[in-house]
Amino acid sequence: MSSGAIGEKRPLPRDNRFISKSTFLNGLQCAKLLWFRYNAKDQIPAANELTQAIFDQGHKVGQLARSLYPEGIEIAPGVTDFDEVLALSRKALPHRRPLFEAAFQFNGDYARADILNPVGQDQWDIIEVKSTTKVKDVHRHDLAFQAYVFNGAGLNIRRCVLAHINSDFVKRGPVDARKFFTLEDVTVIVAGLSQTVESRLDEMFRTIRLPRHPDVQIGPHCDTPYTCALHEVCWGFLPESNVMTLYRGGAKGFKLLQDGVSDLKDISDEFALTNNQDIQRRAARTGQPHVDKAAIGAFLKQIKYPISFMDFETFNTAVPKFDGLQPFQQVPFQFSLHVVESEDGEPKHHKYLAAGVDDPRPEFMRQLRAALPARGSVVAFNAPFELGRLEECCALMPEFRAWVKNVRGRTVDLLLPFRGFRYYHPQQNGSASMKAVLPALTGKGYDHLAIRDGGMASLQYLHVTYGEASEAERTQIRQQLDEYCGMDTLGMHFIVESLSTLASR
Repeated sequence: MSSGAIGEKRPLPRDNRFISKSTFLNGLQCAKLLWFRYNAKDQIPAANELTQAIFDQGHKVGQLARSLYPEGIEIAPGVTDFDEVLALSRKALPHRRPLFEAAFQFNGDYARADILNPVGQDQWDIIEVKSTTKVKDVHRHDLAFQAYVFNGAGLNIRRCVLAHINSDFVKRGPVDARKFFTLEDVTVIVAGLSQTVESRLDEMFRTIRLPRHPDVQIGPHCDTPYTCALHEVCWGFLPESNVMTLYRGGAKGFKLLQDGVSDLKDISDEFALTNNQDIQRRAARTGQPHVDKAAIGAFLKQIKYPISFMDFETFNTAVPKFDGLQPFQQVPFQFSLHVVESEDGEPKHHKYLAAGVDDPRPEFMRQLRAALPARGSVVAFNAPFELGRLEECCALMPEFRAWVKNVRGRTVDLLLPFRGFRYYHPQQNGSASMKAVLPALTGKGYDHLAIRDGGMASLQYLHVTYGEASEAERTQIRQQLDEYCGMDTLGMHFIVESLSTLASR
């Protein structure tokens, strides 16, 4: 892959503006996003905590990948001056050692490589590190841009390699980067894609120079390959009860928007919908919930006292923390149980939140087995998630297998009547999740809590357990975690009560 493959070097015609590989990928996804990055960056919402956590996790994976090249040199750590970073990168080339974050510029385009590895007398391999378990198209385009820039800057690129996570890796002792990563040679595909970079960049610079942003209709590209930072801005015109909330609507929603229909209630009776989607449309028109009393009654008959409402909180990391874990495997660290002994009984709360930095799973399982009644129904919302975590824990602690088998046999999934549209309220907006169902059905919810979803619960637990947090902050967040997980199981109790009232009317 030599510089001759990309054509003649052109003079800089681009108003001294530079396109980095991240903005190049933005431009491939959406011309409007690209324009905002250069002309109205202050109007792009900042990354939220969950998005930032993904970035941070990617950084940790990148640091681990550097151990594959122990003789490597990090280029310009802490340096922010653009020209200085470029100069230091050039200065490092003659040393013929692996380079981390080396930066080069060509024809108004700028890229930094995760790893540049010297080969032979004058060639280099680009190693791009990704915290995913497989190669994606966006990764190939990422490398194509780098190859274009580096070749144009005078480097002789031999190969383009993606270092991604080996999904079969299981931690046994210290993480061995040679086993953790899979190195996939994508040189041939990248060479083809790099031929298109020049024309794409020309188009992007034309977009950047426009006096106002291009009008781009919302579509599948808004979430592919990543959810766009402008998503809420661009989708803000939609009414609350909109066609994009159609349950498993897929392309139907975009087709309706193209036809000028944005509100569910305005969908023509002649437009083909599934049974569940038709229920949504009718609920939007009437403002009233759909209630299948017979089906709800049949579902409730499965639930036997004592009823144990069960919910887990988990975390996962790209680089496993404990032996026996695979990348991104969920680790349960908290449970909540609300147990109702009889029809007239009040829910009694049992809870566990792991403390300390050791693997929480052994004590989690012991505490759960001690708290969970040996008979009656175990009710969970999306029960396969909880049952899956219990099965995974048995791989570490086989002595729990018989107990988990018993629990599985008496578990009832509270998601089912909502996923099956036995009950549907227009306020659910096409969602059968706990966060949508609880307020729509019972009028209760999570708005009063500091932690309101599982993703944030995971982040906060990791922060106060393995990060830097004061004792006061640790105490406060652990209390908030108790309140959040407890609301999940108390909320399930409220849902069952409300369903029982509906079925008996």
